[in-house]
Amino acid sequence: MLDAVRDIRIEDPGIGCYKLWIMLTVLFGAGFMPGRDSFYALLRQHRLMLPARKTRHTTNSNHRYHKWKNLIKGLTLTSANQLWVSDITYIPLANGEVCYLHLITDAYSHKIVGWVLADTLRVSATINALQQAIEQAVEMTGDENLTGLIHHSDRGVQYCCDPYVALLQKHGIAISMTEDYKPTDNAVAERINGIIKAESSHPRGRFNDIGHARNVIARYIHFYNHRRPHMSIGYKIPAVAHLEKGIQKKMWKKKNILPQVAIKRRMQYLCKAGQQVRAKAQDSAPDKDRMPLLGAPSLAGQASTGSANAAG
Repeated sequence: MLDAVRDIRIEDPGIGCYKLWIMLTVLFGAGFMPGRDSFYALLRQHRLMLPARKTRHTTNSNHRYHKWKNLIKGLTLTSANQLWVSDITYIPLANGEVCYLHLITDAYSHKIVGWVLADTLRVSATINALQQAIEQAVEMTGDENLTGLIHHSDRGVQYCCDPYVALLQKHGIAISMTEDYKPTDNAVAERINGIIKAESSHPRGRFNDIGHARNVIARYIHFYNHRRPHMSIGYKIPAVAHLEKGIQKKMWKKKNILPQVAIKRRMQYLCKAGQQVRAKAQDSAPDKDRMPLLGAPSLAGQASTGSANAAG
């Protein structure tokens, strides 16, 4: 089990202990895994716990361009390509400099659909990420006109400037922005940026240079899209959720439910959902992406195999 923890940490160095416990319970079966608190104690004993995360936010909203209204308040999503959320975050390098991750995420599936790591905040990098997102959406829908899709961001100059707005409007994409400079108005994008920064670099610390950072982050984003389960989409993986229709079931904790009951319900739901969606994800994935999809596994086979291997 500890070997499995270390293997996952190779691909996702900063993944949290609770997420690890969920992934390994699905992989090996509830009968093999210790309870959550015992699992935490085991990680602590072997120095596998993570330090607390630190955050920092920077956005330049002091510019002459038009700032658009927030269109997403109360919005209910039922499929991919209805709402994209965008953000830019800094990535520290070992020499004290920084590079910048320009990111676009589908808010329904939490799949990262466009990203660029650049040494600049110039809009050319932000547009490159947007072009990636548009290309995958056009391929998925078969239509250059993406009317019905909303692009949501903060009020940074990159998102308000004329070339970026023109590209959105060319494809019929509506424009939405945060109001009153509240980071919580773009919480999904902020959260995903924070996850990538924290989980892709720990415990290596700062990247050697931008090339090193780009290689590691590319690998991590593939892991994030195709293997990492998410609480906000019912502990499925983004690549699976991206193909679905209907409101995603969020697995947030409820204060009026005892922790052990809530955990049991989450695990029951995850096992059932995983069996239903794995075949769909594997059939639609290119050969190079056909890896074990944690969050949508073939639980019966993997659990028995995992338990046998662990016993051996």
